[in-house]
Amino acid sequence: MGIREEVYYEGGPHIGDLILNLMIGLTVVGIPLAIGAIVRALWLRYRITDRRIAVMGGWLGRDRTDVIYSEVAKIVKVPRGIGIWGDMVVTMKNGNRIEMRAVPKFLEVYDYINERIIAKNPEFSTAKK
Repeated sequence: MGIREEVYYEGGPHIGDLILNLMIGLTVVGIPLAIGAIVRALWLRYRITDRRIAVMGGWLGRDRTDVIYSEVAKIVKVPRGIGIWGDMVVTMKNGNRIEMRAVPKFLEVYDYINERIIAKNPEFSTAKK
């Protein structure tokens, strides 16, 4: 039997990211942004549990990256969509980064992740500022 994980969030990017970028896509300059939002909406998925962060993405959602909280050195959040959703960058101890774009309820998700970082890796948490 494996250890059960408590899932905090499982799903894709915020729908507002798609809607906003589709509206911007009505201009020639915004077409690449609209295409990026469509690809994210179709194939990007997040799974945040009490043990790890998993990001599934890439072409047809075939790439998966898992990070356990003890590997995290830093997490940074940036609000988007007037604060309804946001982006996060998770930096690991080895310097690798995972970008999480258009995360719904990103402030709550950030707090949840940061609490786990503190529990597993207090010397690297952003909360010690």
